[in-house]
Amino acid sequence: MTRVPSAAVPVPRLIVLNGPPGCGKSTLARRYVEDHPLALDLDIDRIRDLVGRWRDHAGAAGLLARTVALAAARAHLAGGHDVIIPQFLGRADFIVQAEGVARDTGATFHEMVLLDSRENALRRFAERSRTSTDPAHLDAQRMLERHGGAAELAAMYDRLLAVVATRPATRVVRSEHGRVDEAYRELLACLTRGQPDPAGRP
Repeated sequence: MTRVPSAAVPVPRLIVLNGPPGCGKSTLARRYVEDHPLALDLDIDRIRDLVGRWRDHAGAAGLLARTVALAAARAHLAGGHDVIIPQFLGRADFIVQAEGVARDTGATFHEMVLLDSRENALRRFAERSRTSTDPAHLDAQRMLERHGGAAELAAMYDRLLAVVATRPATRVVRSEHGRVDEAYRELLACLTRGQPDPAGRP
C-alpha cells in the first residue's frame, strides 16, 4: 500500500548514488548520514560481506545483497527516514527497482552519479587499492584483477555512462580528488534543485 505522508512530516528521500569505483561514493554517503539524523547509509557491499562464503559465490551473493538492500530501504523509508545507496551500477535494473520502492513508500527518488574523467577514475581506483586497508576496498581490487584489471575498470566506466544516457533524470555530481566538500555541496544542491514529487517522478 502506498504511504501518504502527512503535510507536517518531511517526505523521506531515497538516493541512489552511482559512480565508478574509487570516486568517493562511500565517503559522500557517510557524510550525508552524519548530517541527517536517522538516515541510513545502505552500502550493498557491506551487506554482501555478511553472506556466508560470498567470495566463492560472488554473483549470487551480489544479487542476494541487492535484494536485502531493497527490503531494508523499503522498511526504513516507510518509517519516514532517508536512505542513501552508494553503489556502482552498470545496469539499470537495480535503479528501476529502487525507484519502485520509492514510489511504493511515498518517498522522493533521487538518482545521482558521481563522476570524474575516465583517466582520473582509473588512477584514483589504483591509488586507493595501493594505500587502503579497508577490507571492502581490497576485495574490490581482487575481484577486478580476476576480471581483467584496468581494462575491466575502463569498461565499467563505459557501462556506467551508457546507463546514465538511458536515465535522463540522473543528476551528475562532479568528483575530483581532494575536493570532497565541493562534491558534497553539489550533492545537496542537486537534492533541492527540481525536487521530484512523492510518486518518484522527477
